[in-house]
Amino acid sequence: MIVRIFLIVLVALLIAQPASAQLDRLLKGIGLGGQKGLSDAKIGEGLKEALKVGTENTVTFTGKTDGFFLNQAIKILMPEKLRTVEKGLRAVGYGPQVDEFVLSMNRSAEKAAPFAKQIFWNAIGEMTFEDVRKIFSGHETSATEYFKGKTSDKLTVIFKPIVDKVMNEVGVTRQYKDLVGRYESIPFVKKETFDIDQYVVTKALDGLFHVLGEEEKKIRTNPAARTTDLLKEVFGK
Repeated sequence: MIVRIFLIVLVALLIAQPASAQLDRLLKGIGLGGQKGLSDAKIGEGLKEALKVGTENTVTFTGKTDGFFLNQAIKILMPEKLRTVEKGLRAVGYGPQVDEFVLSMNRSAEKAAPFAKQIFWNAIGEMTFEDVRKIFSGHETSATEYFKGKTSDKLTVIFKPIVDKVMNEVGVTRQYKDLVGRYESIPFVKKETFDIDQYVVTKALDGLFHVLGEEEKKIRTNPAARTTDLLKEVFGK
């Protein structure tokens, strides 16, 4: 009886629409299809490997000289709240100092970026099969967005002392205080207070997640970016 019902439904679907599409949908509905019949375990391995490859590339691209500074999508600019400070300083001849300060913020992010790798990988290891299934069937940056939502607070706590240390080494904090001091010495200007350390931390992480998202897109859509057999099996059409 069950077999007869199954055959009737199958025939009806094949008549109504193209066979390949309907058969695929039917098999998915009864649990025999899915993404090429891959198991949750295989999909999980593939997605986690994709994220590891993506984070590896992300750290490589951002954690080098000019990794942030010459990438217009993630370059750290003068904070919006300090644009008035920037304008005022440039007006009185301190443009080169402002440019040096912007460069130093980016250098700080570039030096700190490699320290994010292990933090990212630890987070990947905590993903559940339910997370994996949802992410795998999602849009082109669903893994990155999930990752960002789940780990941003933790990453900020761990990343902040690293960035702060590098900022002191590069001279970001000193340059910031010097610039603000020069600005406040200009007659009739309004004093500004701003947490430059937190700003650089936030922008550094934003930049990392942006690049990770681009890497995820490549693996999902570009066969050339699937550099291992597992990635080819899981993400290939």
